[in-house]
Amino acid sequence: MSQHPTYLLDRAKIEGAHTLAVAQKHGAYEALRKILKEGITYAQVIQVVKDSGLRGRGGAGFPTGMKWSFMPDPAKDPRPRYLAVNADESEPGTCKDRVLMEQDPHGFIEGCLVAAYAIRAQAVYIYVRGEYRHPYNRVFQALAEARKAGLVGKRILGSDFDCEVWMHKGAGAYICGEETGLMESLEGKRGHPRPKPPFPAMFGLWGQPTTVNNVETVFNAPFIVNRGAAWFQSMGTKTSTGNLLVGVSGHVNRPGVYELPFGVSCREIVEDVCGGVWKGKRLKGFFPGGSSTGVLPASFLDTKLEHDAIKATGSMLGTAAMIVMDEDTCMVRAHEIIARFYEHESCGQCSQCREGTQWLHQIFRRIENGEGRHEDIDMLVTLSQGMAPGKTICALSDAAAIPTLAVVKHFRSEFQEHVEKGACPHLPAGTRRPVLAGHGAAH
Repeated sequence: MSQHPTYLLDRAKIEGAHTLAVAQKHGAYEALRKILKEGITYAQVIQVVKDSGLRGRGGAGFPTGMKWSFMPDPAKDPRPRYLAVNADESEPGTCKDRVLMEQDPHGFIEGCLVAAYAIRAQAVYIYVRGEYRHPYNRVFQALAEARKAGLVGKRILGSDFDCEVWMHKGAGAYICGEETGLMESLEGKRGHPRPKPPFPAMFGLWGQPTTVNNVETVFNAPFIVNRGAAWFQSMGTKTSTGNLLVGVSGHVNRPGVYELPFGVSCREIVEDVCGGVWKGKRLKGFFPGGSSTGVLPASFLDTKLEHDAIKATGSMLGTAAMIVMDEDTCMVRAHEIIARFYEHESCGQCSQCREGTQWLHQIFRRIENGEGRHEDIDMLVTLSQGMAPGKTICALSDAAAIPTLAVVKHFRSEFQEHVEKGACPHLPAGTRRPVLAGHGAAH
């Protein structure tokens, strides 16, 4: 594919960019200085982010400036307000926030501060995936440097802006990546998602107004403040502006995290950026945005990677975590693993999710092990329709149901072959895969 402007990973490629000295030499904290020295108002920061068209990079794709504007007017609601940053990157296939935290932690911290200034937050709470030890340590060390340099804490850069930044380690629960589950965990409680309304902007952390943003989302904010909305709109598409980080895993020659503009086709990503499907094999299917977005067959490879185009296929952009599968992949086995994951990660609050994820795992396992029945295929669909969309407190139930509906829709013949042969056609005759343990494994 042709060259395109980059900005997200430019500083990350520089040796030593995780240190304050190198980061500042290459532009870190310039946007924060601009805001505080030039007297740019909170409303102006929100407006330029609104005008830029920045959408959340955490999966939902909600307009960021609009989300910030939901925070109540402090003149009418003087309660303290907070920014919670979701660094609990646990969606299977997703690994892009980790790169920003490890390689450009000061860029991330500046993004947190710009967002906190816009929503007039007194403190930022960064909730980090428990397994992310190195990213956590990198940001923690960068925070210490920034605090010592007067960039975090009281009277930042000699201004009236006070903002502390705190970090919190998660304990490996996928459900805490859901914004209200994250807040419950930050408060020291079990990570059970809350019913909405009330929404976080009115009742968030400790009952105070709170905005929850993803790492990559806030990382974009300083660039928009420095370079303007028109610059940001010059990249990507009309409804999906700017660049995004695409994490590609699975059966490609060059897996990794790549900075690309919205609107690039999935074919360009697989064939040009990632060097094609590995071992000279053909593509069978791919997830465009993580395991919860629903698999697409190879015939959809020319789909453009942007919100509306992906939505039109019946899938979602999600976190732009592409998982690529070659022609030898067993789709039943792949989805047995996915179902097992969501069964294990369900918090159990909602019966549709608690019971549905167990049943999905059991049925996938039964079909994969050659014990499936033809009616099991339709049972997967019926179960999933009862689980999604929007029938539970949070979207974990949807995350289990959507990939199930997609794989049966696009690869029903593979399920039928499993049932008719009484075995997985991708295994040598007479062999079986090991059983994947789960909550319902003994049932």
